[in-house]
Amino acid sequence: MRCVTNLPHTTREEEHVLIPVSDGTRLAARIWRPVSSDDEPVPAVLEYIPYRKRDLTAVRDSVHHPYLAGHGYACVRVDLRGTGESEGVLLDEYLEQEQTDAEDVLAWIAGQPWCDGRTGMMGLSWGAFSALQLAARRPPSLRAIVIASFTDDRYADDMHYMGGCLLSDNLAEAGTMFAYATCPPDPALVGDRWRDMWHERLEHSGPWVAEWLRHQRRDDYWRHASVCEDYRAVQCPVLASSGWADGYSNAVLRLLENLDVPRKGLIGPWSHKFPHLGQPGPAIGYLQEVVRWWDHWLKDIDNGVMEGPVLRTWMQESMPPSTSYEERPGRWVGEPAWPSPQVRELTLPLDRHRLAAPEARAKEEELTVQSPLSVGQFAGKWASYNAPPDLPYDQREEDGGSMVFDSEVLTERTEILGSPTVSLDLSVSEPVAMVAARLSDVAPDGSATRVTYGLLNLTRRDSFEAPEPLVPGRRYRAEVRLNGVAQAFPPGHRIRLSLSTSYWPLAWPPPKPVLLSVCTGGSSLTLPVRAAGAAHDDGARPFEKPEGTEPLPTTQVSPPEERWNVSRDLVGYRSALEIVKDGGTVHHDTIDLDVGRRAYERYDSVADDFTSARGESAWTMTFSRGDWNVRTETRTVLSSTATEFLLHATLDGYEGEQRVFSRTWNERFPRDLV
Repeated sequence: MRCVTNLPHTTREEEHVLIPVSDGTRLAARIWRPVSSDDEPVPAVLEYIPYRKRDLTAVRDSVHHPYLAGHGYACVRVDLRGTGESEGVLLDEYLEQEQTDAEDVLAWIAGQPWCDGRTGMMGLSWGAFSALQLAARRPPSLRAIVIASFTDDRYADDMHYMGGCLLSDNLAEAGTMFAYATCPPDPALVGDRWRDMWHERLEHSGPWVAEWLRHQRRDDYWRHASVCEDYRAVQCPVLASSGWADGYSNAVLRLLENLDVPRKGLIGPWSHKFPHLGQPGPAIGYLQEVVRWWDHWLKDIDNGVMEGPVLRTWMQESMPPSTSYEERPGRWVGEPAWPSPQVRELTLPLDRHRLAAPEARAKEEELTVQSPLSVGQFAGKWASYNAPPDLPYDQREEDGGSMVFDSEVLTERTEILGSPTVSLDLSVSEPVAMVAARLSDVAPDGSATRVTYGLLNLTRRDSFEAPEPLVPGRRYRAEVRLNGVAQAFPPGHRIRLSLSTSYWPLAWPPPKPVLLSVCTGGSSLTLPVRAAGAAHDDGARPFEKPEGTEPLPTTQVSPPEERWNVSRDLVGYRSALEIVKDGGTVHHDTIDLDVGRRAYERYDSVADDFTSARGESAWTMTFSRGDWNVRTETRTVLSSTATEFLLHATLDGYEGEQRVFSRTWNERFPRDLV
């Protein structure tokens, strides 16, 4: 990334500003704006997230907010209530309180003398959720949003549940927020109040996974803040982006299809990152695109931002399987609309362990599989955070416990763009069952690179709101929708569909092993094939190289550690996936603060005992400056029986080596056909 210093506007930074909301709580903000805005008000852009502006996101924030401010915008980075130096307690994600606070913040910003009354919102992940959810509430000053890595459907397509299956990221995210929501504010900003504010958080916070387990089907809890409930509520222009390695690869396409506002979509090869920091590469000049978006919609500049394709996406070339990539070869392609007239559906019937030709009549035959719990250990994370090695590895070992269908060797290049679907005529041996469907690119040497995948809890095949137990042996129709992707399959390769009845630890297994029977005559795979005659590239101007401002200086005090180990004990038959994400200790030079973050995850099980599945997420957060030394330790463990989920969690707070707070949770939740 090129660090830019000669920006059009000289800027000033206000490191700590308190914004009052309607109940008297004050939220902490960091503001960058042009010096000239003292006399000439400018539009403002809000980023609203819980990840601590003072330290944990300070380096990232220093790259894009001063850059945008230098192009004539007031950039306001606000920590949610109960995080960073904001007052109060953060109790859960996307609550009504969070959104009314945001409306108050926007009103405050619009009323400042340096703001001309027009606002935008931007963000990645939670920040994108915030922006999209606020857009649906239509606050008067909000004119446009820019969002990256998000969903419009909090139940069906988020880190909690996928196709009605419980994801292990549900536990991992709960562990992350258990740690973040219990950190102290910085005494350098809040003074002696820091301890009272910290203990208020410790006393009232808890493991959010408990609430998420109370809602195992789509209900009002998940409908709240799910924009898919009413797309018409969004009335402002939307620039939406994501990456094919991210868990949020679908929502951009749904917004393009369903919103009735000016909109543009951008999907690269990236993991859960802003596109100007995009990994795997190539990263792009995303901030230049954002400036053009704001210039048009917040400053009324006629700069042609709405010209060109509605969707620009990276068509990925075939690559050998790897748990990490620095770059994904490919090219940018453009679609004039979404759904695109350049994409057609190609349906391949399932035959005996092969994908038949579109016009073929597959023989009526019943195929069966009962997958071992080991299928899924090479699945990678639900969303890649580019913390190697979190991408899926060679699928051949996974395929050994799956039902596999291969195409003939391809004689010509085939490109897909969109969401493949699998239609199944099936029966199962248990009342609760799931199907994991994986699409892979199989090279001539047999190596299999997973291209995309989808999950379906079969009790929810007709309804996420009203699941029903399955009748063993009865025939059912089910459709598994795979995540959207853009992928090229070269000549000489095969396309492979793999079906399994478990996918642990990416998804929690059903209560018992399941024998799945698939009837080939009525089952098929449908691929969204991009026409060979479609434009070779997107026809738009090329993206510029990534730019940003100089990041804040930091010093690595102790080394980071990244570890991802799969192990199998052939005496006790325990299999485990252990993940360590330790950033080491980082000194923030400008504020003389040492910060440490260490996350540990473990997912294990014994042989094919489906009730032995167990997940653990443990975090240690440390903050120190001089004599001030504070640490929080959180641990969340989830296990299950055939009928219940069992939650055990602990929270400990330390000043120096003295433990000043400790609490333990033990709860049980009935399994609701999960």
